[in-house]
Formats: sequence, structure tokens, C-alpha cells
Amino acid sequence: MKVKAGSLDVHPTEKALVVQYEVEAAVLGETGDHMLGERKEGQKIIRVKSLSPSTDVVALARKVVEECKLIPPSRLPEVEQLLYYLQNRKPSPAQGKVERKEKRVVKPRELTPFEGMELNAEASITGIDDYVELLYEGIPEKIRGSALILQLARNPDNLEELLHNETALGALARVLREDWKQSVELATIIIYIFFCFSSFSQFHGVVSHYKIGALCMNVVEHEVKRHDVWREELHKKSKACESEPENGSLRRDQEKALRKYHDLLAKQEQLLRVSLYLLLNLAEDTRTELKMRNKNIVGLLVKVLERDDEELLVLVVSFLKKLSIFLENKNDMAEVDTVEQLARLIPCDHEDLLNLTLRLLLNLSFDSGLRAKMVEVGLLPKLTALFGDENSRHIALCILYHISVDDRFKAIFAYTDCIPQLMQMLYGHGEEKIDDELISICINLAANKRNAQLMCEGNGLKMLMKRALKMKDCLMMKIIRNISQHDGPTKPLFIDYVGDLAAQISAEEEEEFVLECLGTLANLTIPDLDWELVLKEYNLVPFLKDRLKPGSAEDDLILEVVIMIGTVSMDDACAIMLAKSGIIPAIIELLNAQQEDDEFVCQIVYVFYQMVFHQATRDVIIKDTQAPAYLIDLMHDKNTEIRKVCDNTLDIIAEYDEEWGKKIQSEKFRFHNNQWLEMVESRQADEAEQYLYDDNRTDLFYSADGITPADGSVSPDFFSDLQPQNGDSHHVRDGSDLFDQTSSSPGRPATAYGFRPDEQPYHQYT
Repeated sequence: MKVKAGSLDVHPTEKALVVQYEVEAAVLGETGDHMLGERKEGQKIIRVKSLSPSTDVVALARKVVEECKLIPPSRLPEVEQLLYYLQNRKPSPAQGKVERKEKRVVKPRELTPFEGMELNAEASITGIDDYVELLYEGIPEKIRGSALILQLARNPDNLEELLHNETALGALARVLREDWKQSVELATIIIYIFFCFSSFSQFHGVVSHYKIGALCMNVVEHEVKRHDVWREELHKKSKACESEPENGSLRRDQEKALRKYHDLLAKQEQLLRVSLYLLLNLAEDTRTELKMRNKNIVGLLVKVLERDDEELLVLVVSFLKKLSIFLENKNDMAEVDTVEQLARLIPCDHEDLLNLTLRLLLNLSFDSGLRAKMVEVGLLPKLTALFGDENSRHIALCILYHISVDDRFKAIFAYTDCIPQLMQMLYGHGEEKIDDELISICINLAANKRNAQLMCEGNGLKMLMKRALKMKDCLMMKIIRNISQHDGPTKPLFIDYVGDLAAQISAEEEEEFVLECLGTLANLTIPDLDWELVLKEYNLVPFLKDRLKPGSAEDDLILEVVIMIGTVSMDDACAIMLAKSGIIPAIIELLNAQQEDDEFVCQIVYVFYQMVFHQATRDVIIKDTQAPAYLIDLMHDKNTEIRKVCDNTLDIIAEYDEEWGKKIQSEKFRFHNNQWLEMVESRQADEAEQYLYDDNRTDLFYSADGITPADGSVSPDFFSDLQPQNGDSHHVRDGSDLFDQTSSSPGRPATAYGFRPDEQPYHQYT
């Protein structure tokens, strides 16, 4: 067989060289003549992930040529040139995404040699029967026989033939089942043989047939318990040594025990690694994975996370990551110390381990309880520190975004270096598109007052506003809108940008961008702001009036228009301008159309609340519209906020208009009396039902005092809760006493009494 090197080029997206080659196979006759030949083209990819701007390209090229036999030494200059090109090539955005999404392939580390595995002979498939014979001898012979079979199994070409040798596989399974506790080396070798089969989906059946998966679960559980026992014994010896530091015998005993522990640990971790990898391969079948879950695979894996062997940790975290996509497994992880164990792995120097740990945390961060745990164990500053690592930044941002969704944790970001770094990343994009995760986390964090102040430090708000207005960036404007909602030092900063924002509000602009600009302006409840000048200069009144028509725009935009009207109505001159423009009837029409939407109703009622403060608009609302009647209908709405704003608005109307004041007072009285009458009728029904089953019942009749027995007697307990308390007036039942006779301010509405379902009196002030 001859191998002929072909072309050499760079990989289009990865940091890698691509070598084309041709394999020529020939069959020679007895005389050495060429009888049959076949040519096959191949390709080898040489990845150089360590290549960076500081890499010594000459040394790297020499190493590539030495290790790759397909590249002759004569092509060393060509390799150097290609590596220089890769070193200076700028990654495209698409390439960056491909690199982020590239899956890390985790493979078990090669078995390190141990006693019984140093074999002088090379295994041959023709000697399989002899190797099987060794499995019936003592432990050393069994180790040798299984090690020879392992040599064969590690070559995929032999697996098919081994598969049909039921005698060999049956003997291996029997030895594993009977002797795995007697020899860690023997168990490791035999499980590795079956691991070779598990690497191919078509051979999973034979592994399941011999119940190797169940055996591996038992092995892992047993070894985890053994490790706890070893640590406990070592701890006792260390404690004894500390208590008698002068005792040389104890110290030597402790050192010997420590060396023995490390030797046992190395062998045990090798056994765990190959056992868990076999289980990971079998877990491709969700039914098999469910069986593992029922045997507490999650608890065992989390226990193994306490180890320090990086290769074993890579495997365990990969396994947990695969399991975490199912809700039941995620819940199992929430019940044990998964997040605490993962937190200690961040940061770490092992690139694969760090990447897998972050991806597992990302899967877990969809659970609010686990997000809280991440904050509790101090992951926020650790994740923030990863912003400088290009390979980890994207996943760290995603996890932090999930944490920022929860209002409980927004404030904690202010005590880390997260916000300054986020702002720096925003500035660094220039006019390029900003990653969704980056801008999304900024939007969430801006909803917190302290975070908003940090974002505005220096020229923060100026930079945000400049990019948002220049690029018409809706998401950037969402950040600005969230900042604008906070009272305090940040709100006056917006005075310089009111004109820029108002200029964006027109029918020609994109509706979503107009919505954000309008929402930002509506948040600016600044006393010194001359809203009348703004409305006139940018001719906003016609736009606002047109958008009040139901169906004229998306509901979100119409709602922001209503909020904007409520904000500018605080200004007396603006309120008059709006009233003259005919906006009030338009608002009432909108109220009719959106009466089922609590947010619309609440904001419209707030507009009325602002307008009744001003004489001119108050007269229009009271005399020229039916707004007070709508407010009376809404005063008993189920929504607490609507009731609150309605009551405040009606109180102002009642104070300035006597006729409406009487109507409002009468309606409040009627409502409270209805509540009391419903209680009485309900109690009457309950009492009547009780007497249906009582031969000694008492006939009842209605009286002015409520429900009274026919003989005129009244149970003291029955009406004890109707007695006035602490000088309060009696409950008004017939409407003859409309005002509270004990009130210090005559003319105020009376205090009405009623009952909660638990029959305790409550006070409803009107």
C-alpha cells in the first residue's frame, strides 16, 4: 500500500490545515506481478487550536511536519506560510457562531499501564480461544487474558468477529459479575472491552444482553462508597497525627496511608471513567437513561464531581449535561448539591471542562430555584470574570441573562464588575449588530434603579442615545426607556434629549421605534419640563389624537399614547390644549372599546385624574362629558389599582361639583349597604337550613334590627359583632343617617360596616 501526499490548504472556518492524500492498494501475484489495484482519495484535518497572535509559527510548522507523516519535510515553508495566514485571518461573524456551537467531543483518556497489563505478546484474533481459557484461572491469569482480548477489542475491525464469539463475551461477563470486587484492574479491563462495543450504536444490544450497564451502575455506586470510607479513615489518621505531632510513628503511618490512598484513587478513577463512559454511550436510548435515573445516576455523578481528576470531571459534566435536558433529571439535580460542586470548577485551566460546566449551568439556569442557588454560591462575579475569555463569554452572558430575568437578583449585579464591562462591550460594537444576549441582559438590568445609575455614569446615556437614534435601534431604545422610568439623578439627564426623542414620533417612523421613544418621553415626569413647548414645536397633539382611535395602531402603541397624555396633563397649559383639541371624547371612546383591558382602563382613569386638577379641563370633564358616570361604574372594579385611582378622581370631582358629589356619595352608600344586606340574607339562609333539621326550631321574621326570633329575643352572641367599636357610629341601614355623626369633619361620608366571610367586622372608609 502506497500513500501519496496531495494538496495542502487552510480550513475555510476553523484554525486548521487540510491535507489531501491518495492511498494506492495493490495485490501482487506469486511472482510479484501486479494483479489487482485500487486507489482511494482521503483528507486529513490538522487542527491548530493553540494558534494565537503570540504563537511561534516557525516552531509550530516544524512540529506539524514532524507529527504528520503525510507532509514531507520539503513542504515546511508552505506549512509556515499557511500558518501565518491562519494567524492573521479575521474570524467572520458566521465563523464565530460556528465556533460557539461546535460540540466538544469527550473521549476517555488512554488506560495507564498497571500491574498485569504490561504485555510482551501482541494479541491475535486467531488466539482468542487461548485468551478465553485464561479467564478460568486465577486473578493474574484473568487479568492477562482480558488484557489480550482488550487489545483486540480496541481495533474496531475485530468487533464484528468478537460479537459472534458468544463464548468469549459470556466468559468476560461472568468474570466481571463474579470478580469485580476482588480486582479493580480486572474490572477496569473487562468494562473497557464492553465500552469498545458501546461506542457503536449497533452493538448496544450485546452490551444490554449481558446486563453490563446494570453491573456498571453497581460498580460506580460501590466505588463512591469506598471512596467515602477511605477519606474517613485518612481523616482519622490525620486528626490523630495532629493531636500528637511529636509521635513519629503516627506521622509515618499517616504518610503511608496517604500514599496508599493516592494509589488506590488513581486506579479507582480509571475504573469510574471507563464505567461512566460506557453508561453515557448506553444513555443514547432514553429508556435506558430512565432506568439509570431510577438507580440514582444523578446523585452518583454529583458525588463524583468532588474529585480533582480533570479527565474524569469532563466525562461526569458531559453526562450531567446530557441528562439535564429532561425535566425529571433537572429536578434531581436541584435536590443535591449540583450547583455548589459546579461552582468550584469555575474558572479552571482545562478548556473543555470549563466549556462543558458553563453549558450545564446554562441548562440548569432555566429553573428559578437553581438560578437562586447560583447567586447564593457566588457565581455572578465568577461569570463576569469570564467576559475576557472569548471562548466562554457567550455562554457566560446567556447564564447571566437568565439570572437577570429575576427581579430578586437584578440589584446584585450592581456589586460586581458586570455593568461596566457590559457597557464597554456595547461601545465596542460600533455600528455592527449587537449580540442579542448582550443587549437583552442590559435591558433587564436597566429596570433596576442602581444599575441604571451605573449605566449612565460618565457619558453612558449619551453613548446609548447616540447609537439608538443613529441606528434606529429598537432594543437599544428599550434600555433607554427602562432607565427613564427611575426617579432620582438619572431622570434629569433626559432633559437634553427630549427634543431628539420627540422628533422621532411621527407616522413615517417605524412603529416599534416610535413606541420606545414615546414610552421614554411618557416616563419623564420632570416638573421643570415645558411640555407645552414640546407639543407645539413637534406638533404632537394631532399624532396623539389620531392614535387614540381604536384599531389605528397596535394596542401597545395606543397604550403608550394614553400614558403620554397622562404625563403631559400634569402641566396646566398642556391639559387645556388637549381639552380644546377634543382628545377627551376620544379617550372616552377608547375606554368603551378597551373596557375589558385593565391596563388601558387604569391608564385612562389616571388621565382623568390628572385633568380634574385643572379648572379648565375639570369643567369640560364634569359638564361636557359622561366621564364621571364611567368613573362611578368603575369605582367597584375588581382591580385594586383601578378602584384606587377612581376613588381619588371621584373625591376631587365631588369636592368641586355638588350634584355629582351627591351621586357619588349615594352610590358608595348603596354599594356598602348591598354588601351588608347580602351578608344578612346569606346568614338567614344558613340559619333556616339549620332549623330544617331541628325539631325545636324557632320561627324567624325580618325586623329593623336584622333577623329576630318570633318571641322577640335576640341572642347576644349573634349580634355581638354589630356593636360599634371605640366610638364609631352605628351602621346605617335605612339611609336616614347619611353622615358619620362622630366624624370630626362634618360632611365627610359615613363609616360603613359590613362583614368578611369569617364574620368579623371590617371598616370601609369612603
